[in-house]
Amino acid sequence: MPNPNYSDKSTSLDELHHEALMQIEAIIFASDAPVSIARLKQALAGKFSSQQIRQLLQQLSILQHGRSVELIETVQGFKFQVRARYRQAIHQAWPERPIKLSPSLLEVLAVIAYHQPVTRADIEQIRGVSNNSQILRTLFEWNWIKESGFRDIPGRPALLVTTSHFLNAFGLASLGDLPVIQNHKDALTQLENTMLRS
Repeated sequence: MPNPNYSDKSTSLDELHHEALMQIEAIIFASDAPVSIARLKQALAGKFSSQQIRQLLQQLSILQHGRSVELIETVQGFKFQVRARYRQAIHQAWPERPIKLSPSLLEVLAVIAYHQPVTRADIEQIRGVSNNSQILRTLFEWNWIKESGFRDIPGRPALLVTTSHFLNAFGLASLGDLPVIQNHKDALTQLENTMLRS
């Protein structure tokens, strides 16, 4: 005969687990920015370890299978985004909403992302055209690139690298997640395809 106390305890653990899963989903859904495991741990009053929260996040990700929205991990934390196959529908509904990156901006960004750290002269050499200062200014304003030291040559030109905001905008957890490319045209296509428009 089953022990009723054991059954009650099992039910309450299941309910606690489900409630934590729903709370995590609500927190991430309500957030304007990716949510870190540390923030989730704090929001759940320390009742779960970081490893347990990561397991809950994996379960939450599995629950999104077959849905138009997916849970992704970026360098800054976890967020929901519309799956790539439905982005065109979003664009049709709100044509003014997505940021359309110009080919020149994408090309400069791809050079920095795949060759960092680079100087302005490096970018010009790789692209074969002069830099448009407005493009770099825009990337700095969006906080997608930053200066990271100087090259030890005459004039000491600044070295440019991408930031965590760049990774987050493209749904990447690290630079290692950048798509493998054969040439710069591939880089432009890949970057544009991974641009998050959720």
